[in-house]
Amino acid sequence: MILNFSVNYHTIWGQVIYVDGSLPELHEVEMHYKDNGRWQIAIEVPDRVEVFTYSYFLQNSDGTIAREWGKPRTFSANDQTKVYHLQDEWMGMPYDSSFFSSAFTKAFLVREQPKEEISKSYVTALTLKVFAPEISSGKALAVVGNQTVLGQWNEEKARVMSCAHFPEWEVTIDLSKCKAPLEYKFVVIDSKQMRTLQWENGDNRRLDVLPKKGEHIVVTNGVFRGNYPTWRAAGVAIPVFSLRSKKSFGIGDFGDLKKMIDWAAKTGQRIVQLLPVNDTTMTHTWTDSYPYNANSIFALHPLYLDVSVFGSFKNEKTNHHFEALQKQLNALDEVDYEAVSEAKWEFYRKAYKEQGRLVFETESYQHFFQDNSEWLVPYAAFCYLRDTYKTVDFRQWGDYASYDRVKIDALCHKHSKSYDEIAIYYFLQYFLDKQLSEASHYARSKGVVLKGDLAIGISPNSADAWTDPHLFNMDAQTGAPPDDFSFTGQNWGFPTYHWERMRADGFRWWKRRFTKMADYFDAYRIDHLLGFFRIWEIPMDAVQGLLGHFSPALPMSREELQANGFWIDETYHLQSYIRAYQLHEMFGEKADEIMQQFLIDKGNGVFDLKPEFNNQRKIEHYFNETQGDPDIRDGLYALVADVLFVRDKKDPNKFHPRITAQYTYSYRALSDSEKYTFDRIYDHFYYQRHNYFWSEQAMQKLPDLIASTDMLVCAEDLGMIPACVPYVMHQLQMLSLEIQRMPKDATVTFADTRHYPYLSVCTTSTHDMSTLRGWWEEEVAMRQRYFNEVLGQWGEAPFYAEPWICKAIVRNHLWAPSMLTILPLQDWLSMDGELRRINPQEERINVPSNPRHYWRYRMHLTLEQLLDSDALNDQIRTMIFETGR
Repeated sequence: MILNFSVNYHTIWGQVIYVDGSLPELHEVEMHYKDNGRWQIAIEVPDRVEVFTYSYFLQNSDGTIAREWGKPRTFSANDQTKVYHLQDEWMGMPYDSSFFSSAFTKAFLVREQPKEEISKSYVTALTLKVFAPEISSGKALAVVGNQTVLGQWNEEKARVMSCAHFPEWEVTIDLSKCKAPLEYKFVVIDSKQMRTLQWENGDNRRLDVLPKKGEHIVVTNGVFRGNYPTWRAAGVAIPVFSLRSKKSFGIGDFGDLKKMIDWAAKTGQRIVQLLPVNDTTMTHTWTDSYPYNANSIFALHPLYLDVSVFGSFKNEKTNHHFEALQKQLNALDEVDYEAVSEAKWEFYRKAYKEQGRLVFETESYQHFFQDNSEWLVPYAAFCYLRDTYKTVDFRQWGDYASYDRVKIDALCHKHSKSYDEIAIYYFLQYFLDKQLSEASHYARSKGVVLKGDLAIGISPNSADAWTDPHLFNMDAQTGAPPDDFSFTGQNWGFPTYHWERMRADGFRWWKRRFTKMADYFDAYRIDHLLGFFRIWEIPMDAVQGLLGHFSPALPMSREELQANGFWIDETYHLQSYIRAYQLHEMFGEKADEIMQQFLIDKGNGVFDLKPEFNNQRKIEHYFNETQGDPDIRDGLYALVADVLFVRDKKDPNKFHPRITAQYTYSYRALSDSEKYTFDRIYDHFYYQRHNYFWSEQAMQKLPDLIASTDMLVCAEDLGMIPACVPYVMHQLQMLSLEIQRMPKDATVTFADTRHYPYLSVCTTSTHDMSTLRGWWEEEVAMRQRYFNEVLGQWGEAPFYAEPWICKAIVRNHLWAPSMLTILPLQDWLSMDGELRRINPQEERINVPSNPRHYWRYRMHLTLEQLLDSDALNDQIRTMIFETGR
């Protein structure tokens, strides 16, 4: 069988196109340049070949490779044809790439898959293929052209195409009576009335040369050239732990998730957005409530398991005990994390004792274990050793401090004395996987998708850091620079990534992570997208984020600073130069006490920190031990951070301007000309110097990672955004995050929802912010401006965000051009004065400026009550319909 491959790509000198397929004969075969951008190659393969996949890639003169977007093409042969012409268009990222995601193909625009109807019996045949993912149910794609078999441009005689491989459409026609040139176009038709709804844009498609008798030509036409999509939808954001049903065990679970999906479907919403759902158990205390500090990027949180899956225990007394516990914990207004954890783990141990062996013998469990053992076994061992050694710091685990697969396999062997204490984690993860997968499939059946959250960091005390320490820089910590959430920045305590090592194996760790997420989610939010451009790296001896710097970055040498007019000084600019007047301004009447206890008097009104207090970690430790005044502690932190430049960790002769250095006393001590020079250097450093550099960093990582799954990708692109970020997001067609009270245009107070980009997620608030009502009551000046300028109302703004105000704000967000409007459940409820919570301050999920915040918010209504709230549900459904969502 002869395969004549042809692809259209306009290369430049030194570039070569290859075809690469699943057959041995198709392994990275170099093609030949023909003319007018056409690359061709003829390859002979065995006649017995029936199906194979293939794609093209470009090799540059420097050896780098660029591959096509999307999945490889699939070719199917028939028994009669011996010569095929595969005429392809290079597949770049299409303008409607979001519609290729599983969110659309498996839920939003899912189609009932018909049986294969393509005939392969023609002696001489043409197969036309084209991608058209945005065609909704009730419509179909057809082809019409200048041949009798294509209706002679009569749209009533157009050939209807098959969507058996949706979102790809195809049709095979008999070429025996056709003559060149063959011209055609694709049209959208009403599949019931068979009338044309839309012709594709652009020139006619054309074949100037037809195959000889007995040959078959397969033409892939890229994407349907339709109008720019306008499909929009609404959704709800709620953490799993915040769900409440009559059957909850004091915390939301994956069983409750189905009821939230029911409510979304009932009100016309299409997305349920969650926070991370991975296991965060570190200390078995309330501090484990932080959902972004997982002990495994793969394992699901045991507390999210719906215990009803186990049925009843054999002992009735045990059943009554847990029924009483469930009612007690479920009656609480907030999550009592420690009580819930203790109760559910008591339940799990009894369930494992009664059912564990039986479950392990099932075929479904064995498939699960086989598919997931690479991460499951180390995770289970990690949890066992954490509890055995009474610490999550694996460096204190003696013989197990460094991960050794041989030792762990022996520890986890089924004949090991520790087996049951380890295997219970297999047991729980099996049921968790099953329940979340069931919830995901249930959502799709309702036309709803689950949207997950990809945390940017991993814990330094996690199974991932234990098993793959070479992939992380354990001598650094990540966070965020100062922003609207925190004046002193955020320190998350996560290690930074060793991107060079990750790139060496094709980002395997990341791709495994994305693939696991795709088992449950059809859309996801990349937490802190900027981390893929550059991360805020903080020294290990710092508590706050002020002494951090971006990494990777292009720090400045002394010579470069001098060339720009600034002479850096070790004493005044690189370390704390503390003045007496500064201490009196900062500490007031306590200044003398501070001088005596924490400082060294160097004379002439100049002080230095004592060695035992010369960094923030030492200060933190002292105040934790003595329970000292936090205001004094924070003041000492500020003294440590009062510098103009931060020395680069890799090259001590290079420097980064300290973030927000203009608020320091060191900056105040500069002359006016020095301030002017410093500001010029600072602005260029943070807003111009790194744009191309950071763009390159992101494009080396994100394309491959995004392409590793079919999930719809959304980004959290808030904070200090360099100019290169919107460019990269546009290139990769990622959905941005738009929040009206956090405008991306620094010249305005509130973003205009009418001007949001289509590829965006529009929301009123996030889990890191006050809810709509909370913000209204907290920000007096802002609410007045919003009331007058955005809502267009006269007079004084009401103190409370009354239901009509909330409804007006929600409606404005629903009218936004954004593809998705996803609102927190609290803000949906704000429109109903009877249903909403009395105190909006109780609705807040997180306070980012507090690193020890307790994440415990729960719905005050049960999901059953929410489903029965006809007035609110009708109102939401009507608003969504009226705004075209």
